[in-house]
Amino acid sequence: MRIIALVPAYHEAQRVGDVVRGVTAHLPCLVVDDGSGDGTAEAAEQAGATVVRHERNAGKGAALRTGFLWARQQGYDGVVTLDADGQHDPAAIPQFAAAADAGADIVIGARQDWSAHGMPWIRRMTNAVTSAIISRMARCRITDSQSGYRYVSVASYFAASPETTSFDAESELLIRAGRLGLRIGEVPIPTIYGTERSKINPLPETLRFIRLFLRYAVRRT
Repeated sequence: MRIIALVPAYHEAQRVGDVVRGVTAHLPCLVVDDGSGDGTAEAAEQAGATVVRHERNAGKGAALRTGFLWARQQGYDGVVTLDADGQHDPAAIPQFAAAADAGADIVIGARQDWSAHGMPWIRRMTNAVTSAIISRMARCRITDSQSGYRYVSVASYFAASPETTSFDAESELLIRAGRLGLRIGEVPIPTIYGTERSKINPLPETLRFIRLFLRYAVRRT
């Protein structure tokens, strides 16, 4: 299989270069710069990534869709998605490739020992609750639905084809994939927290998640 790493990035000029250098030790890397104004695209290119740019910030889900469209056009079979802030260790990439080779359509990097590695308690609680909800809605067990470190086959992404454009697109992908009967697996990854600040705005993202829940609570597929 041909696999590429996809890194959606927004205002990550200080960190994206290190992420790209780590990734390219294992896979070619595509960075989708989602309307940054701080030199993110230039830093990614200098580190060795191919870069596609959004003129305006469109949301993480939109950046992922742009990346998957590009991957399909270039003939890639699968994509490993990582965040641009350094919370995902590229050394785990071979685990995702091995799980994909074993037949998984989607592989989630399930973070381990949340409380022991600095994840704030509110994030631990939120992740646990949302993972339980997503598991029920996707009709399969998912222990870390909020992890953005994933392998997704290109065919599976477009079969599930999430409609949302923000952070909720990652949850929607799992719901739709689970309901389609796609094979969703997990691999353990370390929990990494440093000085980075989350791009998630809690109130609007919570409202988006509630809308997502209500929409799929009444839909069979």
